[in-house]
Amino acid sequence: MEKIFNAQEMIAASHIAQARQLALDSKPYTDAIFDAVQTLVSHTHISHPIVKKDEGNPRVAVLALTADRGMAGAYTSSIIRETEDLLARLEGEGKQPQLYVYGRRGVSYYHYRNRPLAQSWEGDTEKPGVEVANAISRALLKAYMEPVDEGGVAELYIVYTEFINMVVQKVRVLRMLPVEVVKEDKSHLNVPDTTTAPQVRPLYSFEPSLDEVLDTVLPRYVRSRIHECLFEAAASEVACRQNAMHTATENARDLINDLTRKLNASRQASITQELTEIIGSADALNKKEE
Repeated sequence: MEKIFNAQEMIAASHIAQARQLALDSKPYTDAIFDAVQTLVSHTHISHPIVKKDEGNPRVAVLALTADRGMAGAYTSSIIRETEDLLARLEGEGKQPQLYVYGRRGVSYYHYRNRPLAQSWEGDTEKPGVEVANAISRALLKAYMEPVDEGGVAELYIVYTEFINMVVQKVRVLRMLPVEVVKEDKSHLNVPDTTTAPQVRPLYSFEPSLDEVLDTVLPRYVRSRIHECLFEAAASEVACRQNAMHTATENARDLINDLTRKLNASRQASITQELTEIIGSADALNKKEE
């Protein structure tokens, strides 16, 4: 078992650099798309679905990113626990969550408990490709853009694991749609507070129209955010698996050492018992001859 665990640890170690690099490479494009969306929704007065949906629609889509394989510590169980908390909170608010799951472990968990899934995907959670990101984004975007009477949802949530470092990975809940305007935090900068002063915002001209620009940006925004979350989840999964296999290897070595000590002690006791019997028999023979 020690050799198996050690081999799994080395395999995970070989994958972590690639998984982390993919996550880092996806950030510039995702950040650029997010900044563009923030600019559009913060500098204009719009009623596009990207920022506002029908408030009377109680349906909400929740996407949980789990793993295909086990032996990754509490990776999948942490995602499922956070997803269950989110579903309970949404139901407590009178909403009707529709669950989407990526990863064989999560799909098996909910199928075993007869929990209906709106849609599910499996395969390559350690190395998610463009195809799966496109498939997920198309399904979620379709659910979001559909009218209320056709089963459309009013919000999109993603539950995934963010990679912090090799030791720390945190489960996050991201409300992807509708987009919220994020006020820039300048508290860390040594600049005076000018929030009360009148501000002149730049003027924007949209061609052919603002709605058409948003219709073009929205699919790219959804796809890029999902792709980034998939890469973060993949890096976190590999890191959790490496840590779990390292711990399992150490435990296997400790178990081997403990069993070896017990075997040596048992062997020594057996040898001592045999020597005692031999000496006792020899003494008995000597006394008999006398």
